[in-house]
Amino acid sequence: MTTHEQVSLTSGADFWNTQAPAGTGLPAIMLTDGPHGLRKQRTDAGYAMESVPATCFPTASALAATWDVELLEEVGVALGAEARSEDVSVLLGPGANIKRSALCGRNFEYFSEDPFLSSRMAAAWIRGVQSTGVGASLKHFAVNNQEFRRYSVDALVDDRALREIYLASFEHAVVAARPATVMAAYNRVNGTHCAEHRFLLTDVLRDAWGFDGLVVSDWGAVTRRSTCLEAGLDLEMPGYGGRGDDAVLEAVRTGELSAAALDRAAESVRRLIERTVPARTAEKGYDHAAHHTLARRAAQAGTVLLKNDGVLPIGSTERIAVIGEFAKQPRYQGAGSSGINPHRVDDAWTDLTEQVGADRLSYAPGYVRGSGRTEPALLDEARRVAGAADVAVVFAGLPDSYETEGVDRANLDLPAGHDALIAAVAEACPRVVVVLANGAPVTMPWHDDVAAILEGYLGGQASGSAVARVLIGDAEPGGRLAETFPLRVTDNPVHVWPAGPAQVEYRESVYVGYRYYDAADVDVRYPFGHGLSYTTFDWTELEIIEVENDDASEQRFDVSVRVTNTGDRPGSDVVQVYVRDVESTVFRPDQELAGFTKVHLVPGESRRVTVQLDRRAFAFWDTTVDDWSIESGDFEIRVGASSRDIRASATVTLESDRTGFAPGPAGYHGSPAFDRDAFAELYGRPLPDNVVDAPGHYTVDTPLADIRHPAATLLTTVMRRKVAAMIPATDEDDPLSLLFARSLQELPPRMMTMLSQGAVTPEATRAFVDICNGGLLRGTRKLVSALRRK
Repeated sequence: MTTHEQVSLTSGADFWNTQAPAGTGLPAIMLTDGPHGLRKQRTDAGYAMESVPATCFPTASALAATWDVELLEEVGVALGAEARSEDVSVLLGPGANIKRSALCGRNFEYFSEDPFLSSRMAAAWIRGVQSTGVGASLKHFAVNNQEFRRYSVDALVDDRALREIYLASFEHAVVAARPATVMAAYNRVNGTHCAEHRFLLTDVLRDAWGFDGLVVSDWGAVTRRSTCLEAGLDLEMPGYGGRGDDAVLEAVRTGELSAAALDRAAESVRRLIERTVPARTAEKGYDHAAHHTLARRAAQAGTVLLKNDGVLPIGSTERIAVIGEFAKQPRYQGAGSSGINPHRVDDAWTDLTEQVGADRLSYAPGYVRGSGRTEPALLDEARRVAGAADVAVVFAGLPDSYETEGVDRANLDLPAGHDALIAAVAEACPRVVVVLANGAPVTMPWHDDVAAILEGYLGGQASGSAVARVLIGDAEPGGRLAETFPLRVTDNPVHVWPAGPAQVEYRESVYVGYRYYDAADVDVRYPFGHGLSYTTFDWTELEIIEVENDDASEQRFDVSVRVTNTGDRPGSDVVQVYVRDVESTVFRPDQELAGFTKVHLVPGESRRVTVQLDRRAFAFWDTTVDDWSIESGDFEIRVGASSRDIRASATVTLESDRTGFAPGPAGYHGSPAFDRDAFAELYGRPLPDNVVDAPGHYTVDTPLADIRHPAATLLTTVMRRKVAAMIPATDEDDPLSLLFARSLQELPPRMMTMLSQGAVTPEATRAFVDICNGGLLRGTRKLVSALRRK
C-alpha cells in the first residue's frame, strides 16, 4: 500500500464504516453497537435514528448476575449471528468497566464491581460473538467509571488500583478470548487521553498482554490522529471520508508520525477486515423465536431473589394483585447508544394472564410510568386492589431517565412515587412482593415491610415473561448479585470525593465494592454474591489439593466442595472462592474473589465441583518491581455463597522469592479511611489542582460549558438547534433529551468534527479555540485557511 492508502485506512469513511481505499482491494466493513443487542441504524445520521429490529437480551448487569459463563457464551453466539445477518463485522461490546460507584449512569452496561467476575463474563461474551466470525470490541479501555464529564475528565488512579482493579477487568478477556478490537475510552488516565495513552495501548495491551488485534477509538475520542497513532491507536471512528488525512500525511513527512506506527495501524485494519470475512460470507438469517427463548432463559438466570419470607413462589390458587405500570409496560433496557429496537416485548401482566388465568388477577397502575410520580387516587386504588388479594406484586424500579448514558445518577433512590406505592400496598396487604426493574442498586426504605424482593434488573425483551414465570415457580430465580447493594449512598466513600470538574481522585485505591465494605466492616443491604433459591443446598467435604508442578510459577490449588440439592425443586447454586492474606505487610482487602462455578442440580442430586486457583489468585501488584508478587505466609481460602456467607475455609502456605515489601500509607491498612494526603503519598506524584481551564488557556479538550466567550455561547446555541432537529420532540423525562443536553454542556471543541460529520475540520476547531483565547486575528486567519483547504 502507498502511504496515502495506509493513512486512509486509519480513519473511518463515515459514522459506522471503514474506508476502502482504491487500489488496495480491501472492502469497507461496518462496526456498530451494542453490548446486549444489535443496534444497526437504518441511516448513518447519528445516534438518534431508528435501528433495525433485533433481539434485546438482558443488559450486562443482569447477565453478570447469572454467574454463568456458558450462558454468556450462548448469548454471544446469538448476538454474533444477528450481527452477521445484517452484514456487521464488529459488534461494539462488551463493556468491562468496573462499577466503582453505584451512581454511574451507565452501570447497566457493565458487569461487576469485581474484576475477576467482570473479566470472565467479558471473555465468555467475546468467545461467543467471535465464534460466528463477527469481531468483538472490548470497551471502554480504561478507567472509564463515570458519565459526568466523560469526554475530558482525568482519572487519577494509583498503580496498584490500576493493575489490580481497572486493568484486571480487561486483562483476562484480552489474553483468553483475544477480542478482534479494543476500544480506547474518552477520558484521561493520569493526565493522558486514553486514545493517545502509549502506556495503556502499547506497553500494557500489546507488549504485556500480547494483544494482536485493532485498537479503535470511542466515537469522537481522538484528540490528534497522528499523536494517537504513534501511541498505539489504529482506527479513528467515526471517519469523514478522508477529511483530515492531509494532516496525518504531513505528520509522516515531518517524522512526527513514524512509518512503523503507520504500518502497524494500517496492517491492523487490514487484518481486521480479513479476520471478519466469515461474517460477510456466511449464511444470513437466524431463528427469532429461539433467540427470544434464549433471552428469557438469560433473564431468569439473572433474576436475583433478594428476600423471601415464604411468599414465593406464589401458590396455584392464590389471588394476585398486580400493581405498577412496569407490569404492563416493562422497563427492560437502559438508555443511550445501547438502546435496541426489539422484535417483541413481553410484559408480565400478559404472561401471568396466560399462565394463571385472568380470574385470579387484578391490576392497579400505581404511578405514571415515565416520571414515576403517583397521586392519592392511584395510591387509594392500589390499596383497594391489594387488600382484596392473597398476595400483592408491586412492579417498581427506575424510569428510563434515571439511568442513561451521559448522565450519572443523583442518588440511589427509587422515584418517590414508587416508594410511596410500595408503602401503601404494604399497609393493605401483609404478603407483598416487590419486583425491581433497574440497572444498578437502589435503596429500600420499605425493605422490612414486604415479604419478598425480586431483583429483575433490566432483563431484555423477554423480561416480563421471565419474571412472571419466576413468580409462579415455573422457573427458578437463578441470579446472584455481581455488585453490593449498600444501605445508603453515603456508605460508599466515592460519593463524597472530588469527581470533577477536571479530575476525579480514586482515593479508595483497591477498596472497591465489597473490598471496601468488608474491610471497613460496613453493614450493607445485600452483599456481593448474594441470592436465594426456591430449593436448598448443602455444601460439604471441602478439599484443597496442591497440584504438583516442577515450575514454582505454575503452582496451583484445586479447591473442591460437594454440593447437594436437599430441597424438592431443581435449582442452581454458585460456589464462590475468596482468598485472604492472613498477615500481610502491604495493605490488602480483607478478601478477594479468586474463582467461582455455577452448578445446576435436580432434587437429591449431589456433585463435587472444583475451582482452580493459580499463584495469581494470591498476588498483588508490586510497584517496586512492576509485577505481580506474593508475600510469603499463610492464605485462607474461603468458600462461600456470598462475600459474607462463608460456608467453609482452609489455610495454605505459599513462599515468595522476594522480601522487603513496602507497606504503603497507614490509612490504607486495617479499617481503611482515606484522605487526600494519604492518596497523594500512594499516587506517588503531585496531585494537580482540580480546576477548569482559565481564559486564555482553553484547548480543544476544554468542555464548552467552561469556555467563557460569546463564540462558545453561540456555538452551543447552534448545536442545540441542530440536535433538536435530529431528534423527535420529547418531554423532560426522556433520556435521549437528557443525554444530548448534558453532552452539549460537556462537549469539548474537538468533537465538533464528529457532530458536524466532518464539516467542521480539526483546523477550524483549533481556530475557534484561538478566538476564544482572545486571539481573534490569529484565529480568524486559521479559520479562513481551513475553509480554503476544505
